[in-house]
Amino acid sequence: MNDERKKALQALKTSKGQIEGIIKMIEEGRYCVDVSNQIIAAQSLLKKANLLILKQHLNHCVKDAFLNGSGEEKVDEITDLLGKLLDR
Repeated sequence: MNDERKKALQALKTSKGQIEGIIKMIEEGRYCVDVSNQIIAAQSLLKKANLLILKQHLNHCVKDAFLNGSGEEKVDEITDLLGKLLDR
């Protein structure tokens, strides 16, 4: 497992813990703004994990595809994915 994947996995595990904490906060009837702040923090970690995975994909999968003559297909995948990210 490369460095980007390790960091992404750690960010996902941390966000999992945050989400479990958020659920508990809601069940306990905690203050809405506090809950919202925790949701924002979890979203930030998910974005970080996604960026790390995409970085790994570009540095390894896409690079290898270009070296083997199938890079255009990988560019189309990234373009589609970026379209989904920017659609929000």
